[in-house]
Amino acid sequence: MTLFAYIFTLIAQSQSVHLLDGPTGVLLGVVIGCLLIATAAGQVLKRQPDSSVNPAIVQAFIHRVRAWWLMTAILAVTFLIPTPIATVILFGLISFWAMREFITLTPTRLGDHRTLFWVFFVLTPAQYVLVGLGSAHYELFSILIPVYGFLFVSARIAIAGDYKRFLERVAKIQVGLYICVYALSYAPALLYLENWKNSDYTTSAGLLFFFILIAQLSDLLQFVCGKLIGRNVIAPSINASRTWEGFFAGTGVTAIIGAALSLTGATPFNSWQSALMSIVIAVMGAAGTMTMSAIKRDRGVRDYGTLVEGHAGVLDRIDAICFAAPVFYHITRYYFTTLAG
Repeated sequence: MTLFAYIFTLIAQSQSVHLLDGPTGVLLGVVIGCLLIATAAGQVLKRQPDSSVNPAIVQAFIHRVRAWWLMTAILAVTFLIPTPIATVILFGLISFWAMREFITLTPTRLGDHRTLFWVFFVLTPAQYVLVGLGSAHYELFSILIPVYGFLFVSARIAIAGDYKRFLERVAKIQVGLYICVYALSYAPALLYLENWKNSDYTTSAGLLFFFILIAQLSDLLQFVCGKLIGRNVIAPSINASRTWEGFFAGTGVTAIIGAALSLTGATPFNSWQSALMSIVIAVMGAAGTMTMSAIKRDRGVRDYGTLVEGHAGVLDRIDAICFAAPVFYHITRYYFTTLAG
């Protein structure tokens, strides 16, 4: 048996969960209903005179609602496939494209190209193969990139024989690999959590959908609240649209919505647990947005890419998810399952 045949046999043996169960379907229905209302509200606001509403806020709102429609549709389709591997492949492709956008903004030298080949075509697929093999491979999945990957990147660049700006080049590739691949891979890994302390909870598709929904919702609410009531900008030279008032108000509203979504039964959380987890996602998402904005300011660009008109790049849309996914995964694993012992 070849290595690839062995890997795919292991993956096939671990795929037996139908993702779109009843609670996830209820949550999906709630999201679609909210998106319909948001779309209608955006069209109404768009027809208002510029003197009554800020056109920039309305346009940003409409763009983000469209992005939500796209993400909801893609996730719904992958959930219809009775195996988590479709969702894992989807996130693997998103990681690949986000890494491409990141490297495009960080100039590399000829000596880095072979290292980047290993990053794109070996380390990235290997990380998602380990995710697809399930929670039994958590120990290797959680250290592959931050231990072995980072050591390999620095050694491979050194072997190339180009010492100019060595530390800077190594750091750029390691940061991109960590954020775009390692951190994001924790999102589909939620599908493989098992042994829930809440015996009534059996599948994790609703948990992943809840996580992405809250991450995107908190990002939007912090932005809109900052525009409406914001006075004190957190870091003017990094991101002029993020204010302390917007951060606290957006996080608070997100917690309330998160608590309400616990009633769908799509997560293993009760109302107050769901509110706290929503706050964690909102805080980490804001940290991700600020960090990625700092990188963009350093490179002198506004967006990471132009994949879809009006929506900037992939990395602009998933920065909050990248930072929140590992923290959300570990808190859920340690406090709501028996996997941590």
